Amino acid sequence: MTILGKQARLAARQMRNASGQAKATALRAMAKRLVDQEKELLEANAKDLARARENNMEPAMLDRLALTSKMIASMATGLLQIADMPDPIGSQTATTSRPNGMRVAQMRVPLGVIGIIYESRPNVTIDAASLCLKSGNATILRGGSEAFNSNIALGAIVQQGLADAGLPAHAVQVVGTTDRAAVGQLITLTEYVDVIVPRGGKGLIARLAAEAKVPMIKHLDGNCHVYLDAAADLDKAHDIAVNAKTYRYGICGAMETLLVHVDIAPLILPRLAKTLTDKGVELRGCERTRAILPLALAATEEDWATEYLAPILAIRIVDSLDEAIDHIATYSSEHTEAIVTENLAAANRFQREVDSSSVYVNLPTCFADGFEYGLGAEIGISTNRLHARGPVGLDGLTTLKWVLAGDGQLRG
Repeated sequence: MTILGKQARLAARQMRNASGQAKATALRAMAKRLVDQEKELLEANAKDLARARENNMEPAMLDRLALTSKMIASMATGLLQIADMPDPIGSQTATTSRPNGMRVAQMRVPLGVIGIIYESRPNVTIDAASLCLKSGNATILRGGSEAFNSNIALGAIVQQGLADAGLPAHAVQVVGTTDRAAVGQLITLTEYVDVIVPRGGKGLIARLAAEAKVPMIKHLDGNCHVYLDAAADLDKAHDIAVNAKTYRYGICGAMETLLVHVDIAPLILPRLAKTLTDKGVELRGCERTRAILPLALAATEEDWATEYLAPILAIRIVDSLDEAIDHIATYSSEHTEAIVTENLAAANRFQREVDSSSVYVNLPTCFADGFEYGLGAEIGISTNRLHARGPVGLDGLTTLKWVLAGDGQLRG
């Protein structure tokens, strides 16, 4: 790990000065190689899936682990989108002049060396590598052991793309071991690593928070809410709630709790329940919900705070927008929340008062994704307040330094 750190630090110095054209060339080469090597990638992923099934991995985690032709094409599209985006490195804020004529501005620069620790999803290898590359950083990627074969195969494609563009091979390094001790080493390499970005379950995050010496941008769980307001369009509310829950159960932007205003609950819940149960979703509700939906199981206090990542939905009927906002403030992981309403004042209040990293009006929470935000890709959804919040794309992987110029002024 120390060798990887030293190599990354040297590569970071080179990447800081890499041209935008070279970085774009590398990304386009990676996109082409992803498509050309689809067969090999799917074969590597099949080995990981077979081992995961032998180990009785949960369906939601299997969903995260699986690569498909569609996903590979999506990753390639993301690479091309990032390649075409403006290079943030070297851009400057507006210059101000001091009374003595000294000129002051800020310049956007890379963070340096970023260690990324993640579980299950092999597409993170490409997302993280591409964003770190475009933002002029070097990165050390340590994926979960369950995706080892997939990550090694994807890492080889990244290395080939770097070589095609004449960029340093060590700008992106995939840790070639499943030994857990490698993670413990990576998060303490303060001499070589500038920031750690963890992506995984609460157990991983808790371990890293306790042991890390390198600063972290934490990506925690997504206990996401959709609130159906009294002024909601019922057809729109139905479709948004169904999409928010069933688009994919294993993503952090999946709706886990549905809040419904008491005035529309009898009108919307029976229809919603039929659609969701037909799709195999288990419903858990408060007492008033169960009075309308006898099939729902009784929700417990724990249900309101749970990120299921599974076909399970908690439902609560509320008397007001205030009660909905209070519920979210109490139980949310501050990831992504949504309101469905035709009342502009209610929409504005919800977006202003709900303190999560993303707050939507008339959209399902499953849009919580950097690609959907136009970032090309993301390394995760940060619930931090510092240094980045929400989907972390290019800007979240950079910082600013002060640049001053003068004509020989002296401080008196």
